[in-house]
Amino acid sequence: MATYVATVSWKRGDQPFADGKYSRAHTISFDSGLTVDASSSPHVVRVPMSREDAVDPEELLVAALSSCHMLSFLYVAKLAGFVVDSYLDIAEGVMTKNEAGQLWISKTTLRPAIAWVGKTPSADELEHLHHRAHEECFIASSYKGEVLIEPPR
Repeated sequence: MATYVATVSWKRGDQPFADGKYSRAHTISFDSGLTVDASSSPHVVRVPMSREDAVDPEELLVAALSSCHMLSFLYVAKLAGFVVDSYLDIAEGVMTKNEAGQLWISKTTLRPAIAWVGKTPSADELEHLHHRAHEECFIASSYKGEVLIEPPR
């Protein structure tokens, strides 16, 4: 139906490789022309072999879930007759070990703060909108972990 392309580029340069002390810094380029600095997470590979000032794959996954949920939420809110004025989500992913001892992002919590114009949904309507948005979200359908929706902190 659609194809999505991201170009990931890494070069060793003059660093040794066999000792494992090579930089994990790389770039990710998208078809829009945007290129972002990326790295392994400093929680996984310590600095200086990773970069704290770059996005890591775990953050990208959490951001993708949050962004997809927001886009789906805006769509279902419009269909339900509500007008969203703003949407802010400070999403958080938690890495744990699975039964085999392998690390994975097991839970992502979304905390959307939504401002409305005109009619505001009831608590039940808001829960239903989030449920529908989760069902519509392509990324959530591709994710094995738990996704929670909580009020903003």
